[in-house]
Amino acid sequence: MQPAEFIARFQSPTTLSPQRDFPNLQITRQAAVLINLVPLLCPSDDGAPGSAEPMLHALFTRRSVHLKHHGGQISFPGGKHESLDPSLMHTAIRETHEEVGFVVREQNIVGSLSQYPTISGFSVTPYVAILESAPTVIIDHNEVSEFFYVPLKYLLNRDNYFSHTVTRNGKNYPIYFLPWQNTYIWGATAGMLINLCSATKNPSSVD
Repeated sequence: MQPAEFIARFQSPTTLSPQRDFPNLQITRQAAVLINLVPLLCPSDDGAPGSAEPMLHALFTRRSVHLKHHGGQISFPGGKHESLDPSLMHTAIRETHEEVGFVVREQNIVGSLSQYPTISGFSVTPYVAILESAPTVIIDHNEVSEFFYVPLKYLLNRDNYFSHTVTRNGKNYPIYFLPWQNTYIWGATAGMLINLCSATKNPSSVD
């Protein structure tokens, strides 16, 4: 997917019914993450030699296993809002720089998704940024064990998502997960991606 098409699809999700870990969670802290969309060269659909063109991919990280919250899980760069952060958007920008080593400018951010309450007590605001080129990633191994990219076209295809029902306080709730190569994107990150699908009013597949 090209940046112009994504921006045309991307709409404010304020009138949507957002996903969340569970309803009626006790929220104690604010946090923010950054969905970094990066143009990477991919072969065109016709597969002709030399016909590669840049298509948007989302950057993911795997959190270090020793972390207190969601250790070892796939996530977007981000973290807790600190008192010196002028806004949650700046929290997402700061945490991205700390975790993966590159600077995102405010003008790269094209919008945000609904706040996502998590079972760990955070209300997470996801921001979406489109970068002009692939950044130089330098991970902080204290917080991140690895990073990888997934094509946006794949992420916005609802057919790629599966759900597992869990019971909490006598009620059933869906937990979404998304297979990718040799791992799974699940939990809050998968829920945020479902919200991104809804915000772009995505059909079953995206060209």
